[in-house]
Amino acid sequence: MNDYIGRPAGRRGFLKGAAVALTVPAALSLVGGFPATAHADTSSLPDYAPVPPGALGPAVNADGYFVGNIAGNLYWATDSFYQCMFLTTLEGVVLVDAPPTIGNNLLRAIQAVTAANGRPSTVTHMIYSHSHADHIGASVLFGPDVTRIAHANTVPLLVRDADPNRPLPNVTFEDSYDLEVGGEYLRLDYHGPNHAPDNIFIYAPEYATLMAVDILFPGWVPFDYVAVSQDIPDWITAQSTIMDYPWETLVGGHLGRLGVRADGPVQIQYMADLAASVKTTYSSLDPSPYFANYGPQGNAWAIFKTFLLAVAETAAAPVIAKYTGVLAAADVYTVDNAWTVLESLRIDNGFLGPFGIHP
Repeated sequence: MNDYIGRPAGRRGFLKGAAVALTVPAALSLVGGFPATAHADTSSLPDYAPVPPGALGPAVNADGYFVGNIAGNLYWATDSFYQCMFLTTLEGVVLVDAPPTIGNNLLRAIQAVTAANGRPSTVTHMIYSHSHADHIGASVLFGPDVTRIAHANTVPLLVRDADPNRPLPNVTFEDSYDLEVGGEYLRLDYHGPNHAPDNIFIYAPEYATLMAVDILFPGWVPFDYVAVSQDIPDWITAQSTIMDYPWETLVGGHLGRLGVRADGPVQIQYMADLAASVKTTYSSLDPSPYFANYGPQGNAWAIFKTFLLAVAETAAAPVIAKYTGVLAAADVYTVDNAWTVLESLRIDNGFLGPFGIHP
């Protein structure tokens, strides 16, 4: 279904391209290098498990990006760290998100595609998946005349942030919004807060494609602290909401490859396994050594930190063992994700363990 522009087809070409995309020079080129203004001790950087080949995406080109066809007039672009998608229409381009790490390469990608398919290259409409700068921080590149569409909750967040690189949307909606431009159609849906209070789903039914950002991470475990999400219970529910759509291709907003339906159940099970392990560990781990060590000092924060971290580390261990080689970076972020699940169980679900109602 996905026809990668200018890249060799087949597994051999895919794996070769993926390896090239992750080399240090290519990775540095994506962000323009790093200023040498600060230094940290890097003599003991940790070793992590190899990334499963199936988690990797296509190779980026010399400019540091890849653009490919999803289906029909729908395309996607990535720099191996972030993703966005765009729809070429008879009237112009509808762009969904503008990650700053892709930046001006979005202009190059759109120009390459529209030069090939003969459609107008001007971005006339832009959709914000949510307010976060890492996904829409290059919106400013497309000028003031673009029709920017977002959920109503996005407006006060962007007003608060006052970021000139994220112009305010001029069209907002509450529940759903049908966008028809130049013979093409997208449906925008809001299912409540999850990763962010304004995160929306962008569905292209004609192309069986859904873009839902910062919820499913195809081939990988979720980013740090459950994708630094603001509403963990609803984020967990949102995984299943994604699967309720009849999509074949998922644009998840991060990393180098698109999602397929088989990716959803794997992450959902990972999160379920993590929650089960956290519950078991939190119910059984003896807190008395932590109280005994830090209690006499009156250091309540030390008690919480060390005990809850011990719960997270203990709970994460069997999950890391199960998913290493299955989901990339299982050994990188599972402890942090366990911590977040633990905090949500305590705060949102009232699963308080030794910090419950005193007898």
